[in-house]
Amino acid sequence: MLAVLSFGSTAFSQIHRMERSDSAAVVRTHNLNPVVVTGSGHHQRLKSTATPVHVLSALEMQEQGITTLDGALTRMMPQVSMAPSSMGTFLRLDGLGNKYILILINGQRLTGDISNNIDLNRINMSRVKRIEVLDGAASSLYGSDAIAGVINIITDQPTQNLIQGGSDTRVSGHGQLTENVLLDIYTKGFGSYTSYSHDRADSYQTNELEYTDKNETTTQRTLAPLFTGYHANVLGQKFTLSPNQHLALNAGIDYSNKITERPATRTDITGGTDYEMRYRGLRWNAGGIYKFSNRNSLQADFVADYFRYGKEYDVATKTNAVGDYVQSKRQRALDGEVKAILGLFDNSTTIFGADWRHDYLEASSGNIDKGAYTLAAYAQHEHKFLRDFTITAGLRFTHHEAFKNHLTPKATLMYAPGNFRFRATYSAGFRAPGLDELYYHYFSVNRGKAQISFGNRDLKPEKSHYFALNAEYHSNIFTVSVTGFINRINDMVVKKNIAVDAPTLAMLQSEFPEMTAAQASKLTSYALYQNSDKGDVKGVQVNVSANIFPGFNLSGNYAYTHARTQTDGEWTVLERSIRHAGTVAANYRHTWGHYSLNVNLNGRLQSKTYYTGTYEDAPGFTLWNLYTTHTFDVVRWAFIEPGIGIDNIFNKVDDRIDSPNRKYALYSPGTMLVIGLKVRFKN
Repeated sequence: MLAVLSFGSTAFSQIHRMERSDSAAVVRTHNLNPVVVTGSGHHQRLKSTATPVHVLSALEMQEQGITTLDGALTRMMPQVSMAPSSMGTFLRLDGLGNKYILILINGQRLTGDISNNIDLNRINMSRVKRIEVLDGAASSLYGSDAIAGVINIITDQPTQNLIQGGSDTRVSGHGQLTENVLLDIYTKGFGSYTSYSHDRADSYQTNELEYTDKNETTTQRTLAPLFTGYHANVLGQKFTLSPNQHLALNAGIDYSNKITERPATRTDITGGTDYEMRYRGLRWNAGGIYKFSNRNSLQADFVADYFRYGKEYDVATKTNAVGDYVQSKRQRALDGEVKAILGLFDNSTTIFGADWRHDYLEASSGNIDKGAYTLAAYAQHEHKFLRDFTITAGLRFTHHEAFKNHLTPKATLMYAPGNFRFRATYSAGFRAPGLDELYYHYFSVNRGKAQISFGNRDLKPEKSHYFALNAEYHSNIFTVSVTGFINRINDMVVKKNIAVDAPTLAMLQSEFPEMTAAQASKLTSYALYQNSDKGDVKGVQVNVSANIFPGFNLSGNYAYTHARTQTDGEWTVLERSIRHAGTVAANYRHTWGHYSLNVNLNGRLQSKTYYTGTYEDAPGFTLWNLYTTHTFDVVRWAFIEPGIGIDNIFNKVDDRIDSPNRKYALYSPGTMLVIGLKVRFKN
């Protein structure tokens, strides 16, 4: 399985060229100050941006043997947590969930969710150059949803005359396999970039028992997995054309699919399912940039994103045969943007932009077939003055079809004497309620009990105010950064349970005539979306990275997050929030002639995960992983890099018996051997 041919990116080859010269310290120095774009909307060095941005580089992910987005974020960013499920990935950033996190690919919004859980398998990791994470509200540049922060995946397209390719394979326990394959062609200003990514895993349990009652007195065996297995594929093609030094054009398309692999229903044991969840996505984009000069450019982009999911039956039921597909939800998003980046004055950068977006939602389960458009215009000016000061001011005007007009400002100030940086940030966030929150008309039956949810057309947009102070010291070999922040959210949209009385029950039976009398007799409440809550998130983040000596790097990150929500005047902890979390990585690299060794030890440490209502908190844990790579530069036309490591060295497992009172934070099945292979061919 591991003897797979592989095609690698330019970044991969550049790293190895540096390794051949035994210059790992040079690579590390560059990684301490990469070029970033997410914080300011234009390219600049990390230490020069007035808005702090976290950067996860391709080199760091390679060293840790990471080939998935969730692995990169959770192993390297303590303020991020994830909970996998058949409905997608429940992602949290600084205590706030999926719907408050904007995910971008090269600055362009990713569409497609299931109950607000984004399908991260749509993201092709085969040519990721870096991942930029911006904490806090960023609606002045990016519009709706950027309240908790922005995750921007930056991909790499080589621009040297070449024909090259390769693959990156990773295999571990419980059927876990990732395979990324690339083929790049670039000549005379024309580039073709083909990629394929396959990701799969088996379902698994850590305890086959479950309690049959909330009092946890009796148990029975179950098939229900802690982790839901799946198969996922992403095929991508991108073309670029640069006929001269001023103009660059691009067009690309990505197709993705995913299907879960859950245990099938059985008569002798509970926990199986009659169907699998099937997802499909198609995303294409076209755009270009015209550079009038080094400091003045005009950029235009258009993206069309289609996503749908439904149920594919693998067990025959009264209404469906094996192989039947029943669509649950289809989303479409069209997005066009024009942006000018101008150097109107010395030591300044000014951005003017406008975008149009149209969202569509068709959901049979919620009886929705609706759309809504958004028009926006924004401006931002960044100016350096008095040698060491930089100020940024931005403002976005948004007109939403359902929520009319809204303004989101931003202001930052940076003082940068020598190797120090002191930053102050204020930014406003804005989130337009989703089409499901507005128009849902949902009825389903779970274990004989009716479940009803209504949207609310009178909802108001959610708004936030984010304040942050940052102090940083930066040198060629050492960086330390400390950030304190407050993020306050008003008019949070939540599902409220409404008690059912006799008149209400009559109304519900009229709305949903398919509800039987037996189901109606058990109905005690229904759900209605409302602007009822406030959110308050306070936190401190500490990030340290150092080249201790040539070839050896040590990094550590810590996040303290106090997240709470106010409902009916009472403050409670925010669901799934984590108070303390940290990540640590130690990396050693050295080259002897045509052989390079890389050894990486990394760990994640976190305190308990808070749950509300009747659920008990999930215990904290510490996970340690070891990964080594061995690079052989033995022929002119290829690099070969096998890898071997151990995930979860100390076999940490949450093997509590499943219960109606119980949710989880640790999803590892235990210690697993990891084997990888990279091969890169070049002309």
